[in-house]
Amino acid sequence: MLHLKEVQLLADRYPTKDHYPFHLDVLRQTQSIRFSSPVTFFVGENGSGKSTLLEAIARRCNIHIWSGVENTRVHPNPYEKTLFLYLEAKWADGTIPGSFFSSQIFRNFAQLVEMWEADNPGQIDYFGGKSLLTQSHGQSLMSYFKSRYKIKGLYLMDEPETALSPKSQLQLLHLLQKMSGLGHAQFIIATHSPILLACSGATIYSFDHTLLKEIKYEETDHYQIYKAFMENPKRLLLESSS
Repeated sequence: MLHLKEVQLLADRYPTKDHYPFHLDVLRQTQSIRFSSPVTFFVGENGSGKSTLLEAIARRCNIHIWSGVENTRVHPNPYEKTLFLYLEAKWADGTIPGSFFSSQIFRNFAQLVEMWEADNPGQIDYFGGKSLLTQSHGQSLMSYFKSRYKIKGLYLMDEPETALSPKSQLQLLHLLQKMSGLGHAQFIIATHSPILLACSGATIYSFDHTLLKEIKYEETDHYQIYKAFMENPKRLLLESSS
């Protein structure tokens, strides 16, 4: 079952043409993104806008993004987090709750759970009975995923593979297929992982084009580069250095 059917990008209302992310062609030329499968992947080079759009979708869908104290920046961008104001979300069955995951902000959430546990013991039972801070980063992520994604909702994930071993990525892949197959969870994921991209029946959108483009798994750079490397690592290293 799909909860979020479509996101429209209102490019004619963008406040600027010269600043990130509003200057990106893919966000200026793409009118809408349709979600036709329970798992959708965003792929593209760094700076292509996939993570920024993912965050904007979360904000447009009223999904809270946990964050800590932000560092002072020499040249702050006043437009960086305003993309959500120029999106429209179309739902299949009305708005539903969900969550936004990023390994960068996960530790802030884990620390909050630790504080809740100190004030009201039993909170960590939800995560397998172990503190998220005492497990390895990868273990704590899998504990979170296994508990959270049992619940009906819309789940947005920004590069969840960052702290996961290949074996743990396979576990997450299995979890995605299992939870989405039950019909209550929908996932939108920005990733560089060829393991996660192998999710059966998933839709893959590439941000490396003027218009957002749906591509097949074997067409992704992730698949092609890893495949070429495994077949002949020396040749690929020579080609990349030239």
